[in-house]
Amino acid sequence: MATRYRVGNGFDFHPLEAGRRLVLGGVEIKHDQGLRGHSDADVAAHALANAILGAIGAGDLGRHFADSDPRYKDASSIALLEAVWKLAGGQGWRLGNADLTIFAERPKLKPYLDAMREQLAAAIGADQSRVNVKASSPEGIGALGRGDGMAAAAIVMLEAD
Repeated sequence: MATRYRVGNGFDFHPLEAGRRLVLGGVEIKHDQGLRGHSDADVAAHALANAILGAIGAGDLGRHFADSDPRYKDASSIALLEAVWKLAGGQGWRLGNADLTIFAERPKLKPYLDAMREQLAAAIGADQSRVNVKASSPEGIGALGRGDGMAAAAIVMLEAD
């Protein structure tokens, strides 16, 4: 492997919908709405998976787990992230670090951030010290600020074995 380090970024956005459970970073959160999507629509896990795929030059999550494929209907996004990490690890990559930001007006996510960090780190077999998860409120601005949806952004640095 000629390149010793790779960096990738990922972003994901899903609308909120009544009658769905809210899952962020692999953690189920009590809320009156959940994220709408083909899978469980976990924007944090999706953003991290997309960042990893970007770093290894393997497209995006939709390329590997099409929303038209019934096998992924209501799939656990943590399971999808684990599959993405298996692909990266199989190519000789290990995590340098990952940094994620979740954008949500409500609910307040601070009480859940440590559990999300734990779940995401476990999914990619990383020490929690290499994964950072934070939340940011859009302060009422735009679709996210109105509570129409949630988004997440992630960046990763991978190192060659």
